[in-house]
Formats: sequence, C-alpha cells, structure tokens
Amino acid sequence: MHLENTSEAHPIQVFWGEMSACEHFVQIYDDNDVFMSTLEDFIARGLLAGESCVTIATAAHLGLLGQRLRARGVDVETLAADDRYIALDAEKILAQFIIQGFPDDRLFNRVILEILGRAKGPGQRKVRAFGEMVALLWAQGLHAAATQMEHLWHDLCRSEQFPLFCAYPRAGFKQDAIKSIEQICATHSKVIGS
Repeated sequence: MHLENTSEAHPIQVFWGEMSACEHFVQIYDDNDVFMSTLEDFIARGLLAGESCVTIATAAHLGLLGQRLRARGVDVETLAADDRYIALDAEKILAQFIIQGFPDDRLFNRVILEILGRAKGPGQRKVRAFGEMVALLWAQGLHAAATQMEHLWHDLCRSEQFPLFCAYPRAGFKQDAIKSIEQICATHSKVIGS
C-alpha cells in the first residue's frame, strides 16, 4: 500500500498525533468538503500508523471517503478484506440497536464491540473510529437518543481505549442552535473547528 504521509492544503489542520487513546472528538461543520478532508485525514493517518479504522457513516460519505482514500494511494479493498478498514452504513447499524427511537444500551454495546473486535483482529491492533449515527438521530429530531448514544460511545471509548471522531452538519441544528451545539460539544473531549 502506498499512502502519502503529507499534509495536503486542507482548510482545517488537526494534529491527530496529539490525541489520547480514548479521545472523543466532534466537528460541527458547514462545508461538506472541509468535513470530508478532516475525515480523510483522520482515517488515512490511522491506516498509515498501522491502526485499523472503523467508519460508520452515510452511504454518500462512505463513497466519497473511499474515493479520497484511493486517490491518496490506499488499497481500500485489501485493507477491508483484512478488517483493517471497516466501512459500514450508519442507517443499517442504527437499525440493529434502536428500539422505539432510543438506543438500547445492551444491543449498542454488543453491536459495536463486535465491530471493534473485528477491527482489532487476533493481533489486537489499535483501532480508531468515526461515527455518524448520532448525527442521523439528531437530524431526525431524536435529540435525547443522540445525546444518550454520545454517552454510550464515550463510555466505550474509555473502556476499550480507542479514539472516536463524530461529526454533525451545522444545518441539522435548527431549534436553539447555539444551545444544541453546546449540548453536543459537552459530550465530547475535544471540538474540531469547521
């Protein structure tokens, strides 16, 4: 696999090397290209470091990320076959543990731990993850469910020792946007600029 270890001229520069093993990042973004550049860099740098990367995102974002990684020299198919790059549709994963519009803690942990186990593999590789399921819940008006799921993710990050990156489009914050954004940011350890 050829993967460039260069920092392209992205509008946002995040120093992923400074993150702790259980960091929980969030980006509230206006520009999809800025978000995709941040996501691409997060995943590509993890792969370059020999980590496994889990991406649970919308189908559109999975497609764009795959294109960007391939353009950067990443052999996505080979990494996917070895469970070093796991790309999953957020809506399909949500359907496995959302019950009556709210995440079931036990099912959430079972589903996500199984995915993380695949990513770790027999050699217990380091893992980093990106999740967009919370943004989908928020966009559906399921704010309490999204907040609860952020707490579930945060607890899992700490117990399993992996960094997690979440992102929400700013357009999804319609009512009392400032208060809502503050609520979401409070469930994370770091906020990435947009």
